[in-house]
Amino acid sequence: MSRRRRLSAAVLAFAFFLGGLLGGLMVSAAPASAHDVTTKAHATVTGTGADVRVVLDLEYDLLMKSAWLYAEAYDAKERAEQLRQLRKNHAAVADYVTRRFAVAYGDAPCAPTSVGDADVRDRDGVAFAVVTLAYRCAGDGGGGHTVSSALFPDAESFVHSTQTIVRYTLDGTTGSAVLTAGNPTLRVGEHRASHQAGEFFLLGAEHLLSGLDHVFFLLALIIGARRPRDVVVAASAFTAAHSITFLMAALGIVDVPAEIVEPIIAVSIIVVAVANLLGRDEDGLGGWRLPIVFAFGLVHGLGFASALDIEEKGSWGLLLSLLCFNAGIEVTQLLIIAVLFPLLALLRRTSAARWVTAAMSVPIVAVSLYWCVDRIAPQL
Repeated sequence: MSRRRRLSAAVLAFAFFLGGLLGGLMVSAAPASAHDVTTKAHATVTGTGADVRVVLDLEYDLLMKSAWLYAEAYDAKERAEQLRQLRKNHAAVADYVTRRFAVAYGDAPCAPTSVGDADVRDRDGVAFAVVTLAYRCAGDGGGGHTVSSALFPDAESFVHSTQTIVRYTLDGTTGSAVLTAGNPTLRVGEHRASHQAGEFFLLGAEHLLSGLDHVFFLLALIIGARRPRDVVVAASAFTAAHSITFLMAALGIVDVPAEIVEPIIAVSIIVVAVANLLGRDEDGLGGWRLPIVFAFGLVHGLGFASALDIEEKGSWGLLLSLLCFNAGIEVTQLLIIAVLFPLLALLRRTSAARWVTAAMSVPIVAVSLYWCVDRIAPQL
């Protein structure tokens, strides 16, 4: 066997290995809400001086497991039954939450009490319990308010790397923060805008990397690009489209249910990957593909916005967080392109080039079909 043929065989084997690896990653990531990955808690904190109100949004079944309740509580699927279980286990839920989420005023901890019955609402197809707490603070206010979260720690073994997204309006100061195990406390007034920007930049980067459906849509675009110009045009169209709907959805201008968005995202991956397999567009991403990329980019933007699920619709005070979150997505996207496109360009220069697209696109199509069915099935 000639050296060129051996090289082609090695390249082809690598392409099939990479395609299989991508398919395996996609299977392991579905469904996206699996609790062996991570979770995000959401906290809205408002108040002045001695009186503070906190509204927490926590994954329902994870909360019930962490409160060490029976399976009948955390396995409840219907909203009516979930509400019944929250009322029945009110004391256990309140005990867990107040031990894990704290507010202080000056050097003195604030005393929490549960307010009313917990509610349940949907976030991206996942049930979240809405728990409201009132904190009575007795400190003198020296140093202002501090907010701390130890919700769903790694030690509980249900999830790992929990993040608590805090939005606050305290004593006339408004801002946002992301609390983690390594940085669990927010001191209001000391949380600089630059720190907030960095937190949401990293949150955006993490959201893109953990949302493999978005990553593989981008990969399908790269596979279909034949020239550097193609990938630049495709990435620009995708970026422009999802940035538009991301900001519109996050600011409350548009509101599309996750039950519609998530299946369409899966379909978008299938369409672009199948187009790569058909290979009829010799000009790369010209012709009909570019409008399709832009249209599906609009849908992906709705998916990005759902990661924040902002309550203060239309609040321009949150614009910094939104822009930094989106910037984190964009920079990560560019890094993926910078790494993968040159590798694919090299693969296409070998005699195995015609097999490379199939080796990488077939598993993407197959598992995206699985995702599509998995996301539609609960609605049938």
